[in-house]
Amino acid sequence: MPQPLEQRLASELSIRPQQVQATIALLDEGATVPFIARYRKEVTGNLDDTQLRHLSERLIYLRELDARRQAILDSITEQGKLTPELAARIDEADSKQRLEDLYAPYKPKRRTKAQIAREAGLEPLADALLANPMLVPETEAAAYLKPAFTTPDGDNPGVADAKAALDGARQILMERFAEDADLVGRLREYLQEKAVLISKVAADKSESGAKFADYFDYQEPLSEIPSHRALALLRGRREEVLTLTLKLPDEVDGVEGPGWCERTIAARVGIADQKRPADPWLLQTVRWTWQIKLGWQIESELINILREKAEEEAIRVFGLNVKDLLLAAPAGRRVTMGLDPGVRTGVKVAVVDDTGKLLETATIYPHQPRNDWTGSLATLARLCATHKVELVAIGNGTASRETDKLVADLMRAQPQLHLTKAVVSEAGASVYSASELAAQEFPALDVSLRGAVSIARRLQDPLAELVKIEPKAIGVGQYQHDVSQTRLAKALDGVVEDCVNGVGVDLNTASVPLLTRIAGLGPSLAENIVRHRDQNGPFPNRKALLDVTRLGAKAFQQSAGFLRIQGGDNPLDASAVHPEAYPVVQKMLDDLKLGISDVVGQRSVISRLDPARYTDEKFGLPTIQDILKELEKPGRDPRPEFRTAAFKEGVDKLEDLRPGMTLEGVVTNVANFGAFVDIGVHQDGLVHISALSDRFVKDPHEVVKTGDVVKVKVLEVDVRRQRVALTMRMSDEPGAERGAGGRPAGGTRPAGGNARGPRRDGARPGSSRQAEQPQSALAMAFASARNKGR
Repeated sequence: MPQPLEQRLASELSIRPQQVQATIALLDEGATVPFIARYRKEVTGNLDDTQLRHLSERLIYLRELDARRQAILDSITEQGKLTPELAARIDEADSKQRLEDLYAPYKPKRRTKAQIAREAGLEPLADALLANPMLVPETEAAAYLKPAFTTPDGDNPGVADAKAALDGARQILMERFAEDADLVGRLREYLQEKAVLISKVAADKSESGAKFADYFDYQEPLSEIPSHRALALLRGRREEVLTLTLKLPDEVDGVEGPGWCERTIAARVGIADQKRPADPWLLQTVRWTWQIKLGWQIESELINILREKAEEEAIRVFGLNVKDLLLAAPAGRRVTMGLDPGVRTGVKVAVVDDTGKLLETATIYPHQPRNDWTGSLATLARLCATHKVELVAIGNGTASRETDKLVADLMRAQPQLHLTKAVVSEAGASVYSASELAAQEFPALDVSLRGAVSIARRLQDPLAELVKIEPKAIGVGQYQHDVSQTRLAKALDGVVEDCVNGVGVDLNTASVPLLTRIAGLGPSLAENIVRHRDQNGPFPNRKALLDVTRLGAKAFQQSAGFLRIQGGDNPLDASAVHPEAYPVVQKMLDDLKLGISDVVGQRSVISRLDPARYTDEKFGLPTIQDILKELEKPGRDPRPEFRTAAFKEGVDKLEDLRPGMTLEGVVTNVANFGAFVDIGVHQDGLVHISALSDRFVKDPHEVVKTGDVVKVKVLEVDVRRQRVALTMRMSDEPGAERGAGGRPAGGTRPAGGNARGPRRDGARPGSSRQAEQPQSALAMAFASARNKGR
């Protein structure tokens, strides 16, 4: 019997079986990951949301695996071919691939050449030649000739001559060898570890596929290809620019004779060249087994595995970037002006109040062709004075720096306005502007002006605004259009859900999209909540949620702790304390002989409480400690404090940059090979992974995250190719000879794929030929990023 599900998951995730068992029970009851992570810590042993999501995903996979295992056992049993040994091997299979390998000989299939040969009675010939290579194949085959004949199922070609007999026998052996699960598994494992992926440009594609030029003559060990490079190669193949093949090192080096795979097949089935009569025929059978049956099949499987792993990594990176963007510091409830920069069509202006409600819009034309700088300043000054604007959010698209300069002039000319400006990512703003949601919210507003509203709101609260946009449209991933869209959407939905619930939302102001992401709700209940709020006014307390149509006890349990009510009947409703724990708080108040208003925020008072005194069968120590933290700082926001980057005056375009300049910028995207930083010149610069820190960096997310304000130095500028190489190591000097990965010659090279870049000369990355030809920081930094799907 296979190992119990709980044991398998516990072993994989390095946690106790009891934790797995308790979590599975909660998930099967319909509990959500955010609820379990926040309010069932004692049950799961403090598993966090990342561990819980991983457990949930693996649970689904293993249950599917067990279902497939049972289906295979049933199928083989029906055929009368299930032996105790085979059943044990199927029970031990730990992956879907292994199960399918074991099932291959028994899987119903279309009539194969081997099956036709068996029907012609040629299996004894195949067995005889394999068992006794001293037999002469042609002589032995003569005994198996038979004329063609007709059966109820159709014509049978018979066995016309010795060649036909031997061909049929060979097909039987080839199929048998190719369906040996242990042999196939060993070959696959060896190739996965040793094979080299070879990429060549397809015929007549050199010009049209120039963006893949780095891969026109390229090779790299399959096991070492990082996700972004794998996805670039696969995209090139999909666009028919590149051809991809797998070869073993001996094939790459041109070693003559049978390769490792053919030798392994021969050894497995007991075939060797001992100059016996049947040896040549048998060795040819082995060769064909590899070249016709197994080689292409395993190559296809390994490239699929490469794609799946690359997609998994790309989705992971995208998820981290989305999380960082959603949890970026909010500017808070302050009147904000949003500017959506444009040149010919003008700069779109929208002013929203401290709750995000639209107050007024305008369009100004400070740039070419009108150049109405003075009039634009006057309009902005009037709007700011009229509505008491505190913040100005400037989109980072076309004409962003010019518009930023306009606002700077306004701030110098009107210091009494006390304005603060910030450049905001426009990613996804156009998607929101044209969405059905935006049309419902602003039916009479021009699409371009809706974008300005979105820009203003995302400065106030990035989380509340970005949840209105499909996560993959935010545009902070690598190759997001190349990965499985179903897997990507599912992963990003989980990220958004965790972020929203981690912060919590104001029940009386939250939009439908924001409420939709709350644990236990969803679109329908979110709409019902807003409708109830519109009809009956603000919710006075959390308990009033139960008056919402179709919102039952289960949905209330899952969602209530993540919904906040400011200024309601109960101060605890403004905190993350779950209503089910209110009696515990009351017990604390009784012991203190104080009211809730005398305790909330009073650390010295709360420190008098012994957490262990309030534990019971339902509430363990982790929950009690969380309650005390909430009483100290009710409704605390886990996001960082708001700060803005100060772009350097006079540095507005690539031509203004000079190597050695020190600048401040905002991280816009983090990939496996480094981080992209907006330094205010309309083109993000790249800080290669090797230039992120003076210490070794395995994952850029260890050092930076999307939205961070960072200090960088310019290393190189390529105006023609619109590229900027940056460093966060202030000791780096521009123009110094640099080795692989952008590090100074003699520096420490990152491990793994960090320093390996594609080569046009065909040298395998990391080879001596590469080491002999140091590249510039700019070239190496962008080698990895050339085909990233931004």
